[in-house]
Amino acid sequence: MYFIDVQGTLISDSDKSPIRGSIEFIDMLNEKKIPYMIITNSTKKASSEFYNFLKSIGFNFEFSSYLDPLMMLESRVAKESVAAYGADEFLDVLKKMGYVLNYTDPKTVLISIKENFTHDEYAQIIDFLLGGASLVGMHETSIYAKGSKRYPGVGAILKMLEFATSCSYEVVGKPSVSFYKEALRMLQKQKSDAKFSDVTIISDDVKGDLGGAKKMGMKTIFVTSGKYKSADEIVPFLKPELRPDCISADMQEILDKTSLESR
Repeated sequence: MYFIDVQGTLISDSDKSPIRGSIEFIDMLNEKKIPYMIITNSTKKASSEFYNFLKSIGFNFEFSSYLDPLMMLESRVAKESVAAYGADEFLDVLKKMGYVLNYTDPKTVLISIKENFTHDEYAQIIDFLLGGASLVGMHETSIYAKGSKRYPGVGAILKMLEFATSCSYEVVGKPSVSFYKEALRMLQKQKSDAKFSDVTIISDDVKGDLGGAKKMGMKTIFVTSGKYKSADEIVPFLKPELRPDCISADMQEILDKTSLESR
């Protein structure tokens, strides 16, 4: 059974095209009736819209096998009085979901990702937090990769704000316990007795996605097709207990290994 990340794992960070072997891996799981969940931290498109995009480029899976942070947001963050920070597309999605954006005296500061955060935005966020607003991250990614550049991820920004204000934070998407529990609950509709120890999670975010998953007893596969150019950039610097169980170049390599093991 699998939890499978999307950006940098199934699709390219640079042009959103399918990564080598990714469509074929999902097809193999479907053919062999192996339970899986597609779990993404995508927040720039409405959930159904991003799902339809993945379908349009060749991925064959049901919406019941898909989970993103927007699908959990309403149960975690009240819709009134939110100061949200992220890409314009994310802010548009929030408005369509009925969230009331407030940059005067918000109850919640909500952080998603974009490549051009400004010092003035950080100053405003700090004032809100010191004034009593709660801090919530849409996810806790370590690095945000876009094109050939890599930026601090939402997790890095949350850590910075926590250090600056001593304000703790909550996370909606990966690698929060609540997100993974919801993914497991949905997986159990495919196999009722599924447990975290039965799940192998595949992701390019070894510090964020995989670190949190490993703490919950999942097996982990780190792919170097996304945020990192090689495992040597990050794995040697992780605590031994958080290092991935397996490292692969991309989904094609995992598919090839899986095919060999099944012979």
